[in-house]
Amino acid sequence: MKKYKRIIAAIDVYSQYDQVLQSALCIAHKPSQLSLVFVTLPISYFQPYISGVGIEYVTDITLQAKSRLSQIAHKFDIPQNNVYAPVGDIATEIYKLAADIKADLIILGAHGSGGYKVLLGNVTNTVLHCAKQDVLTVKSDGSRLIA
Repeated sequence: MKKYKRIIAAIDVYSQYDQVLQSALCIAHKPSQLSLVFVTLPISYFQPYISGVGIEYVTDITLQAKSRLSQIAHKFDIPQNNVYAPVGDIATEIYKLAADIKADLIILGAHGSGGYKVLLGNVTNTVLHCAKQDVLTVKSDGSRLIA
């Protein structure tokens, strides 16, 4: 198996991310090689469907996600500067980040849960076709591996 030097694990902090994270931890030779990312959708994604959603909503989601990512990183000795919570199109932000930090592997779930369930199939497909890096998709069976 190829030795990867810089790995991104795209996780949904509001859903089951355990198997994606466990796969990333198994492949990384040390925690400093691993970066965590959660992408918050911009307000423009919500406005046609939910009236009254303001920038505060997106800001709150982003801050909550960053906090949760930081907790996860701390638990597994992943450096805090390897935690990312951008706002934008999920797939685009993932493969842009991979290019920016010179990652050589992206790991993400094959199917989402919760609010992103419908989108993640499309996200996975887009990342698979647009990223220049290797992409590993992890199929979740719904069980929790990591507390």
